Amino acid sequence: MAGRVDEAMREPPAAAPAAAPADWAAALLQARQTILPKRLGAPGPDAAQLQAIMAAAAHAPDHGCLLPWRFVIVPRDARAALAEAFAQALRERDPQASPGQQEQAREKAYRAPVLLLVVVDELRGDPGIAPCERILSAGCAVQNLLLTATALGFGSALTSGKALQSRALRTLFALQEGERALCFVSVGTVLSRKPGRARPAPAQYVGTLVPGRGVQPWKD
Repeated sequence: MAGRVDEAMREPPAAAPAAAPADWAAALLQARQTILPKRLGAPGPDAAQLQAIMAAAAHAPDHGCLLPWRFVIVPRDARAALAEAFAQALRERDPQASPGQQEQAREKAYRAPVLLLVVVDELRGDPGIAPCERILSAGCAVQNLLLTATALGFGSALTSGKALQSRALRTLFALQEGERALCFVSVGTVLSRKPGRARPAPAQYVGTLVPGRGVQPWKD
């Protein structure tokens, strides 16, 4: 496809060669692909691997060192409670939801060996640091997790949905004023995957400021 960069079904790169860390980093970025939770299975990361994945988040940019985000692990023995929160969230939105629809909502809680909720605090600390900066920091932390999971050979996905804003989910996770449930992150072994999608070429999203002429197309 013209103007786009094709992404093949890539495997995670091998250990970084000392002579070409930039090439290894580029290969890792290109290997990351969203694998939906329904396509992730056991085994998930072991304790040491999960520690490495979570530690990667700390290297995200964080204006003011607020640590405005946190991750909540949802272990297997808590999935039933999450399933009921999903069903209740559906009923909040649609009191006429059928039993079948509620069961479909519950089923989402049981996918992927590792499931995390990402929470961002829009009020904590310096009020001069805007919510958008805090969310951006959280997004960088999530990307660090996804890339580390990819480097370890796992598939991963970032997912959202209307349930994140529900009273049921806020109550289950004891979210405080100013806290927002941003997304879920799932990690596990890839059971199947779709072909990688074509990625946009830099010229499609990069421009150059030319005084008096505004932003012009970037010519690399």
